[in-house]
Amino acid sequence: MARVVNIHPESPQSRLLVQAAEFIRDGGVVALPTDSCYALCCHLGDKEAMDRIRQIRQIDDRHHLTLMVRDLSEIAHFARVDNAQYRLLKATTPGSYTFILEGTKELPRRVLHPKRKTIGLRVPDHPVALALLAELNEPLLTTTLQLPGDEYPLTEGWEIQDRLDDHLELILDAGGCGTEPTTVIDLTGSAPELVRAGRGALAPFGLE
Repeated sequence: MARVVNIHPESPQSRLLVQAAEFIRDGGVVALPTDSCYALCCHLGDKEAMDRIRQIRQIDDRHHLTLMVRDLSEIAHFARVDNAQYRLLKATTPGSYTFILEGTKELPRRVLHPKRKTIGLRVPDHPVALALLAELNEPLLTTTLQLPGDEYPLTEGWEIQDRLDDHLELILDAGGCGTEPTTVIDLTGSAPELVRAGRGALAPFGLE
């Protein structure tokens, strides 16, 4: 049964962030508000929690999971980024974007695409997500909280509890945060490629 905590969307309470970090370090799967929509998240190093997230979403290892990090310096630690990619990232982070990039050896192989060795990376623009990342002092493995067969992601804490009460350890309820997922941009090729249009504008990548 999931524990539901009401967390302030702009000034998240530190005691709740400490508790959430403990849940994650202990192998929990947590529902987290972001600048696009709610996400499922877990500890990067926890294979069992990662498998549970894939089971909830009913996705296989060819579906990119997203590494959520605090800032651009952390992206460069976990992904290979050239000068052109770095300029694009600097212009668009933090924000409602997920970037497909080639992963580095700092990442467990199991979180990378099995053939391409790529991963999604993003820097969220939401006080709760950023504060939790700061409390953990490490990235989170995440995915959009959109259930199989649903047209849109879940957007309210009560709705998440109603649908996933037996599958999560914690729901950080910051109220509605939207139903539009991130814009996904593949930066592994010679030019940015649109994978999914979402909340993030396409203009910075010349993809309008």
